[in-house]
Amino acid sequence: MKREILITSDGSTTIHLPAWNEQYHSKHGAIQEAYHVFIKYGLNQFITTKNLNILEIGFGTGLNAFITYLEVKKHQLIIDYVGVEAYPVTQKEISQLNYVTELNVKEEQAVFDTMHSLSWDKRHDISASFSLTKQKQFFDEIDDVDAYNIIYFDAFGARVQPELWTVEIFKKMYKALKQNGVLVTYSAKGSVRRAMQEVGFKVERLPGPPMKREMLRATK
Repeated sequence: MKREILITSDGSTTIHLPAWNEQYHSKHGAIQEAYHVFIKYGLNQFITTKNLNILEIGFGTGLNAFITYLEVKKHQLIIDYVGVEAYPVTQKEISQLNYVTELNVKEEQAVFDTMHSLSWDKRHDISASFSLTKQKQFFDEIDDVDAYNIIYFDAFGARVQPELWTVEIFKKMYKALKQNGVLVTYSAKGSVRRAMQEVGFKVERLPGPPMKREMLRATK
C-alpha cells in the first residue's frame, strides 16, 4: 500500500495512506493530537503515581512513546512502556519524521532514533526511568492480565479497520488494565463507546483534539 509523508496543521509530520484516506496521526496536528489525547487525558491522570506501566496499541511512528519519555523527565516518573505494532514503520519513513525538531528537543535526537533501532520483543532501558518493549504482534494476540495503568489506543480508525474496535478487542484491553486503569483514544464513535461499555468500562466523552469535537476515556 502506498504511503506518503504529510505535514499536518501544526507543522509536524504524519504518514498518510492515500488508498484508505487515513493517517497515523491527525492531519490537523500530529503533535497537538498526541499531547491532547494521550498526555492530557491519559498520563496526566497518574502524574502522582511514580511507577507506571503503559501499553500503546499502534506504536507506529513512535511519537506517543517519545513524548511520554519527555514527560517522564519533566515529572520524574518511572515508566515501563510497551508498544505493540504488527507492521513497523520503515527506517526511510522514520528519517523523514520531524518530531524532534518541532518539539525543540534536538538534544534528544539519539533517543528518538534509538527507540526505532532497538530490537523487537525485548525490554530495553532507554534511561534510568524509561524502559521500552516493542512487541511485533497483532492486537488480538495480546493476553496480558492486570498489567497496565494506561492504554494508549491509537489504532487506525474504525472506518478502515473496524475489526480493531470490537467487543473482543476491548475485552483484551479490559483484562490488560489494572483496577482503576484507563484507556484513552482519539475515537468518539458511538459503536466504540458501546463496545467499551459492554465489556465493563466506565466511559467518558471528553473534549477532542483540534478539529474533533470529542474523544473517549474508559476506566476499569
